[in-house]
Amino acid sequence: MTTTRRNFVLAAAFGALIASSPALAQAPSGKLVLYTSQPEKDAAQTTAAFKKAYPNVEVEIFRSGTTEVMGKLAAEISAGQPRADVLLIADAASMEILKKDNRLLAYPGAKVEGLQPGSFDADKTYFGSKLITTGIAVNTGAKTRPTSWNDLGKPDLKGQISMPSPLYSGAAAIMLSTMTARPDLGWKLFEQLKANEAVAVRGNGAVLRAVATGEKTYGVLVDFMAYNAKAQGSPIDFIFPTEGAPAVTEPVAILNTNKNEAASKAFVDFILSDDGQKLALAMGYIPAKPSVGSPSWLPAGTKINVMASDIAAVVKATEADKSRFATMFGN
Repeated sequence: MTTTRRNFVLAAAFGALIASSPALAQAPSGKLVLYTSQPEKDAAQTTAAFKKAYPNVEVEIFRSGTTEVMGKLAAEISAGQPRADVLLIADAASMEILKKDNRLLAYPGAKVEGLQPGSFDADKTYFGSKLITTGIAVNTGAKTRPTSWNDLGKPDLKGQISMPSPLYSGAAAIMLSTMTARPDLGWKLFEQLKANEAVAVRGNGAVLRAVATGEKTYGVLVDFMAYNAKAQGSPIDFIFPTEGAPAVTEPVAILNTNKNEAASKAFVDFILSDDGQKLALAMGYIPAKPSVGSPSWLPAGTKINVMASDIAAVVKATEADKSRFATMFGN
């Protein structure tokens, strides 16, 4: 082989190595458009940490509630001009709708090792970034401490229960369709809650206020709100029910109409990486990857039984379930 030919072969081999190695490949650059429903402070921390890891990527962000984010995206899709490259929103049900409409890009190479089972789509179109579970908040002055969801139907709790309405809360809507599909809970639980004069309010914040002030003794509430309130001196405890705690996962996904696939995949990679998961932990959430640790508010040794949820089935059932709930509890 001539020297020129040998040099050509070596150059080609080296080029192939660079192309196949993430460590040697060209770093992502350009603009990334992120649509997110994260709280403003969380969104700012997320984008800052991502830009530190990928300094050549410029991030443009639209932040609002999940309903408004999805509404904006739907309007853009209808107009043939979707702007978002990646989504980071509250619940998997919204992602499942986009998946069904063939709007998400599968990412088979996403690093899902070590993530909580069930926290990501089996087809790898969306990936949970954290776990926000729902359980039972109890005012410390309560005479009875329930241990299961079914305990909320006991007559001695009548008139003492507050819960978020699935007509306003996405997490509550997922909880409703997840629970009513279970034979050990089902609509019987909600019929008992109605008989017990449980009050459905607009969100978790209203539930927290009711329990912390003693207006209600018991509340259906997300974990971190109860524990953070307790740490700040509120007379409130939190119970993970024996049947399990329904959860939302704040998933991340790439739109198949994205304009920067390399940066989009880098964003997913960051969210699922140890650094990204430690960021979720630092924000006070339970990370989707248990190996990075637990938030300081979670009592040491706590084992959380996450309630299994068929998100595709939830999406199919949710409108009918919300309608039935509205008839039962009012708007």
